[in-house]
Amino acid sequence: MDRISVSGLAAMGIHGVEPEERSRPQPFAVDLVLDVDLSAAGESDSLHDTVDYGVVAQRAVAVVTGESHHLLERLATRIASECRTDPRVTRVQVTVRKLAPPLGVRVDHVAVTLER
Repeated sequence: MDRISVSGLAAMGIHGVEPEERSRPQPFAVDLVLDVDLSAAGESDSLHDTVDYGVVAQRAVAVVTGESHHLLERLATRIASECRTDPRVTRVQVTVRKLAPPLGVRVDHVAVTLER
């Protein structure tokens, strides 16, 4: 299967359980891997024959910035649902990274990865 990847989408959102996470936007990064048959686009060189990754990226950012969830699992599930609105996407892998989690210890990020 062919794949389209979008890595390092950056957006600010209000997602988390703790009161400090719910009071202000925090930085998130999203990686997407879409399984799509790219053979028609490879032959035609036409955007109409593929999944527009710009549209997919905008939908993912809209979920991060426009919705509020307690769990990264729910956020990733919502992003996956938006990616699957195009029937040509047969599978999607979503990784959501919270870049500044309030854990009381220093970490680069915490992440959830799921496939649908």
